[in-house]
Amino acid sequence: MSSKVSIILPTFNRSSTLVGAINSVITQSHKDLELIVVDDGSTEDIEKVVRSIADDRIRYIRRELNGGAAAARNTGLKYAKGDYVAFQDSDDIWLPGKLEKQLALLCSLPAHFGAVTGAKIIYGRDSSFNYGPTRVALAPPPDGRLCPDEGQLERLLTENRISVQNTLFRHNCMPTLEWFDPCARANEDWEFAIRLVQHTTVYEDIEPVVLGFVSADSISANGRKPIIGRLRILRKNRAILTTRRRLRSLIMLDVVRYFYVVGKRRSAVKFLLAVIGDYPPHIRFVCWALAKKFRDWFLTPS
Repeated sequence: MSSKVSIILPTFNRSSTLVGAINSVITQSHKDLELIVVDDGSTEDIEKVVRSIADDRIRYIRRELNGGAAAARNTGLKYAKGDYVAFQDSDDIWLPGKLEKQLALLCSLPAHFGAVTGAKIIYGRDSSFNYGPTRVALAPPPDGRLCPDEGQLERLLTENRISVQNTLFRHNCMPTLEWFDPCARANEDWEFAIRLVQHTTVYEDIEPVVLGFVSADSISANGRKPIIGRLRILRKNRAILTTRRRLRSLIMLDVVRYFYVVGKRRSAVKFLLAVIGDYPPHIRFVCWALAKKFRDWFLTPS
């Protein structure tokens, strides 16, 4: 059986980090690969950067209009010829041996396993999402490892354990080649993971395989975009969440917290009422919010 791996690398105006990301792929010990660099409508000369690297395994594809990482990854999937698929980001570094180790693991598993995933060492934030140049985290946390015999759908509805840069997939693990929701500009990995485990089983290995860096334009550092991603998850998975109301309430709680923090109290109340309707025990959050409000009122100098 062929062991060719198609690696898809979407990029938008990251020429300063792109060469490092590419080199960490083409220097992998597993050599049977193709690297598809998808230029997502960059204004920088990404093609020149890619063409400067002398390796005939690299293909350059340009999208004329910027569509986001999800749309760019879908474009790359249309050109992928390998029996396995992996993804790289333009500001991440694959650790040596990533492909070889994950390919050996995936090939050792039964056919119903469609993907193996690992961890990422992230520089620029800690495990509590405090940001700063001296902070570091391992994501996802190893103590919450996704097990093959647990309800993976229920687990992933409340916590994403799959970052696509950390993962190797069988090419046929999804029924179509449009794996990602192009309307999701954040949390597209999470939305995809929820659909993925409805078609296949994922094996999680806690060994790190990627180095990640929180950059100034990182989506993860932007509070608004992840909340939009969660709203998209609620909308796209309305059918399965209808019978999993407690899990739906947990996703909505994140939305409540965001709206409360940014001062959109009316929206926060709207979602909080929906949370309580789905799972009445969450009424304790209303009690906490009221207690905090009264405490702040009494402690405020007159």
